[in-house]
Amino acid sequence: MRKNQINPMPEYFDRYIALADDTNLLQALSACLDELKNLPFEKLHALGNQLYAPNKWTIKDIFQHIIDTERIFAYRALAFSRGEKMKMLTFDEDAYATEAYANARELQDIIKELILVRESFIAMYKSFSDAMLLKSGQGFTGEYSVLAIGFLIAGHQRWHWKVIEEKYFPLLEK
Repeated sequence: MRKNQINPMPEYFDRYIALADDTNLLQALSACLDELKNLPFEKLHALGNQLYAPNKWTIKDIFQHIIDTERIFAYRALAFSRGEKMKMLTFDEDAYATEAYANARELQDIIKELILVRESFIAMYKSFSDAMLLKSGQGFTGEYSVLAIGFLIAGHQRWHWKVIEEKYFPLLEK
């Protein structure tokens, strides 16, 4: 299924969905997986634990956040696909980042984990029928579908990559 088949388009998450490729969902997720496998590790590693501003996340924190978000939304996609009627709770991304202690880990280990999480996410989505993709549930921002979650995940990664390119890579030029 394609991005234009998302109905309704979820508020708040639409900013991520807009960054996903306008193609078949599995192709969009696979393209983002390829992007992860081809990250410029030298540049990312050179950044170390630098921050572009006070109280911002490090590169490791950002990638850990992507992992945490993907796991949370994988649960939501599974729950909605199975007809769950309970409203999904929000999560405090800053508290998760603090408690993850990503800066104590090696960047390549975090990226490896993210690739595995994405491969698992894609495998789960391959198991969903079109009818399952169109099922929806209630989140803290309102209703959204399993299909929307898939495109949200692809776009969420790109959202954070854009931040890395615009805010972190310039730190290497100083």
